[in-house]
Amino acid sequence: MSPIFTRIRAFAAALIFGGLVAGCGVNTIPTLDEQVKGQWSEVQNQYQRRAELIPNLVETVKGFAAQERETLTAVVEARAKATQITVNAEQLADPEAVKRFLDAQQQLSGALGRLLAVSENYPELKSNQNFLALQSQLEGTENRIAVARRDYIQSVQAYNTEVRTFPGRLWALIWGASPKATFETAAENQTAPKVQF
Repeated sequence: MSPIFTRIRAFAAALIFGGLVAGCGVNTIPTLDEQVKGQWSEVQNQYQRRAELIPNLVETVKGFAAQERETLTAVVEARAKATQITVNAEQLADPEAVKRFLDAQQQLSGALGRLLAVSENYPELKSNQNFLALQSQLEGTENRIAVARRDYIQSVQAYNTEVRTFPGRLWALIWGASPKATFETAAENQTAPKVQF
């Protein structure tokens, strides 16, 4: 066998091997992992936006409803707790870390709901332009949070499907990739509210 034929054969083998590696999804897991991380960043971005709106909302309500100090304190404390608990992209495979983060955000959502319910008792507050603007921004942010969470769930679903199915499962074993945690709703959100007239 001539040296040129050996080189051509080695080059052809390298091309075939490269094609097989490229075609079997070796880049799929890192690509999907980066999408998950990007979507998680957007979720955190929207929660941060909400956290930044809360002090202005609390101050506006405080001016009108000073006697609602307990509700205002609960909101401030829930915000502080929610901003202290963070989950970075590397912790997304840890369901407990994600659960702690989501529990803190859920407590903040509950406190905000009580604050907005208190505002119903103060007609002057409900007509205050600052309060109305903040309330509108908060509602918009809650919608953005829902969209960001939905997008994150979809990217986690694609990633988890890839690392659990063939051939992605083989690459996941080689790279040590594991499934990511997703959002789970609280048990109390699973039951329909009772409405009584």
